[in-house]
Amino acid sequence: MTNSPEPMEDDSRREGQPGGTPRNGATFLMLAVAMSLVLWLVWQTLASAMSIPTVDYSIFQEQLAAKNVRRVTMDGLTVLGEWKVKPPERMLADGKTKVIFGDKFQTEIPLFEDRTLGQRLEAAGAEWANRSTSRTNWFDLIGTLIMIAVSVIILFIIMRRSQDPFGGGGMFGNFIRSQAKRFRPSELKTTFDDVAGMEHAKRELQEIVEFLKEPAKFHRLGAQIPKGVLMMGSPGTGKTLMARAVAGEAGVPFFAINGSEFIQMFVGVGASRVRDLFRTAKENSPSIMFIDEIDAVGRVRGAGFGGGHDEREQTLNQILSEMDGFAPSEAVIVIAATNRPDVLDPALLRPGRFDRHVTVDRPTRKGREGVLKVHSRKVPLADDVNLEEIAAGTIGFSGADLKNLVNEAALHAARDNKTTVNRIDFESAKDKIVMGAKREEILTDHEKRMTAYHEAGHALIGWLLPEVDPVHKVTIVPRGRSLGVTYFQPNDERLSMGERQMHSQIIMSMGGRVAEKLVFDEYTAGAQGDLKHSTSLARKMVGQWGMSSKIGPVAFRDGDENPFLGKELHEQRQYSDHTASLIDAEVQRFLSEAQARAEQILRENRDKLDKIAQALLDHELVEHQDLVALIGPQTPRTYEPAKKDE
Repeated sequence: MTNSPEPMEDDSRREGQPGGTPRNGATFLMLAVAMSLVLWLVWQTLASAMSIPTVDYSIFQEQLAAKNVRRVTMDGLTVLGEWKVKPPERMLADGKTKVIFGDKFQTEIPLFEDRTLGQRLEAAGAEWANRSTSRTNWFDLIGTLIMIAVSVIILFIIMRRSQDPFGGGGMFGNFIRSQAKRFRPSELKTTFDDVAGMEHAKRELQEIVEFLKEPAKFHRLGAQIPKGVLMMGSPGTGKTLMARAVAGEAGVPFFAINGSEFIQMFVGVGASRVRDLFRTAKENSPSIMFIDEIDAVGRVRGAGFGGGHDEREQTLNQILSEMDGFAPSEAVIVIAATNRPDVLDPALLRPGRFDRHVTVDRPTRKGREGVLKVHSRKVPLADDVNLEEIAAGTIGFSGADLKNLVNEAALHAARDNKTTVNRIDFESAKDKIVMGAKREEILTDHEKRMTAYHEAGHALIGWLLPEVDPVHKVTIVPRGRSLGVTYFQPNDERLSMGERQMHSQIIMSMGGRVAEKLVFDEYTAGAQGDLKHSTSLARKMVGQWGMSSKIGPVAFRDGDENPFLGKELHEQRQYSDHTASLIDAEVQRFLSEAQARAEQILRENRDKLDKIAQALLDHELVEHQDLVALIGPQTPRTYEPAKKDE
């Protein structure tokens, strides 16, 4: 259940904003800036209203000759004057520009000096004089002084309110405060009953709940609860949901923040936010702090560009310091989540900090059924929906995947104006998630035939090899980024794969490419993904899992780690050029042998290949039972799948 974060009780402080009234300071600053802009606009308006129209020097000479100039004041090359009678409006020679005269005027003497101007003024009976300054200059000077004064006042206010820029009351108070969302105990409706399929993680976290409810029970025996709990697992497995459930069970305040929210462009902001978050959590103890994606700030130090003084490392150092500073009486639990525990700094993982590690796995079959029940509580299901059967067919789905499955099924039913969600809706939703959404593309007959044989090659080899997962369905309807899809659905949970299974996987991946060559006598670019997958698997078999007789039982590291993920900037290759050549040769041998084996299987079963391809051309979709009717039962699976405790 999603809850909207709201500010907690007590004083006028906003969420995560202890002390001071920085909001009032920011408001005052905004008002001061607005007032200065208003004053400037008013002054510009008044200055414009008091400005004198400018006329061309030729018009001035014309009016002077007509003895229509009353008086003139000259300031350098600028002439300010007053007409005896305001001249009428006129159009210039271009016929577009209208000249409007006022009672006064100003003009500019051309660069060449008019030596006879004084004589002509006297002859026209006009009064004239020289001045060193004019009123316009005074206006400009006064406006400049006003703007300087306003700027000085604003700067003074900023300096007064910024005496503690990284404390609680400076103008940067809101900026450096923790951005954590704060939830009241009454808002946390999520409990362990809402978290299905994670029994192991629940047992690990139950002690945390009991400690927060009854800390005296543990203190009496001298026991200390772990200061931090690190939840590790793949994306979508429910780490955030589990942390929220712990807070809901314990009934304590819950502070949630993402690791990336600590980091800002200014050095020191992240550390200040860490201090503020821990201080607020201590003030509200017992409480829980949840830091999601902690790998954003907790990566190995010394690996990033910028040395040991960059913002991320300062933030991490502050987190380490704060976790060391917890007093035994402070019932504050820090829960963090990550899907990259391998990049975290060792100092963060040692006892006394995140000293309890909880792995949140993808749910088992029983767990998936429980997750489906939780997410389908408000969904009207038809009688033909069997959640146990759906759970069996969604091996490898995370909790988020299952939630999405239920939602997609409900959307599919709503599009068809159904009153309940039936089995077909769930099957369509599963196909969309696993194989991708259908694309409305029109393929040529040749492309359809090529795609049909490509997918038939995958399906037939998977059907005949006993180590490959059962073929669930085959389609040549474009989905996602593929023109066709062959979907293999495992029957049981699997924790590892054997060498024979891996070789069979590579042979099956080569099936589409080999079928194209066998039927059309050419390869296409459609096998790019198959080759990429096969090459990656073969290289791991040779270089990491010791499955090559020529290389032997040794694991090599390629040294291609990304430094931004917290690894070393440069890792030396652990093997010689000769060994690298041997690895490349072995990878090529694995792939060549797999392609030869795939070609042998398809040549020996060409009639079955043609049947599957023709069925795909006729119907576009062939399911497991259709394949049984076409080419007979699938070869029994010979491998023993790993058993997993449910």
